[in-house]
Amino acid sequence: MTTPPTPTRRFAGRTAIVTLADHDLGLSIAKRLIAEGAGVCLSGRDQDLLDKAVADLGGVDNAVAVAGENEDVWHQMRTTRLALESFGSIDVLVHTAETATPAGPVLHRDPAAVGQAINENYGAAISWVQQVYDAWMGSRGGVIINIVSMGALEPVPGIDATTSALLIHLTRELAVELGPDIRVSIVASSLAPAFDAAVPVRNAFPPRLDDYDKVAAAVAFLASEEAAGLNGQTIAIHAGAQ
Repeated sequence: MTTPPTPTRRFAGRTAIVTLADHDLGLSIAKRLIAEGAGVCLSGRDQDLLDKAVADLGGVDNAVAVAGENEDVWHQMRTTRLALESFGSIDVLVHTAETATPAGPVLHRDPAAVGQAINENYGAAISWVQQVYDAWMGSRGGVIINIVSMGALEPVPGIDATTSALLIHLTRELAVELGPDIRVSIVASSLAPAFDAAVPVRNAFPPRLDDYDKVAAAVAFLASEEAAGLNGQTIAIHAGAQ
């Protein structure tokens, strides 16, 4: 097993908001950013899991948390306010598409369920960007990273793959609108929640070829100054399985 390199302090004095932090994926991302000096504001649905995450990450000097629905604008406002009050800035937003609906053909899906999935993944991503833009990044710049299912890169039966593909196009649009002061990129991973639902229907990508630390490393790279020349890009963490 390869020993990971010792993290640097390249995020010292910077703040990140990480959604889905009550899931191993979001928690691993938060852990990596904190290890490199960032203060992190955690967002997720389960307050008990978030409180445990804060404790595991070293307490309120390193992390704070607020629970709520990912697509709820009021929750997003509370989260951005908490990040500013706790750490003084919002330099990085890491947003993960959270909704994992049952996999399968989309033809006979309930239109209301389709609309809900689009709102919870695609709509939530837009409103998160609006919140961090208004609160901080609009006048000071920053980095936005969306995490999506590998189904975004090749058709996989289900609405979640479609919403992930929408997020890739949204990311490219935002990169044009907001760059160069705000960089917006994508990490596609088989560890995104939406992918788990699709795999039993079509094994388009072997699951679990990557791990959470590899996704976190990709996020840390995109959030860093080393990636200053990248905007609107997609990094796929698939261990060559595509």
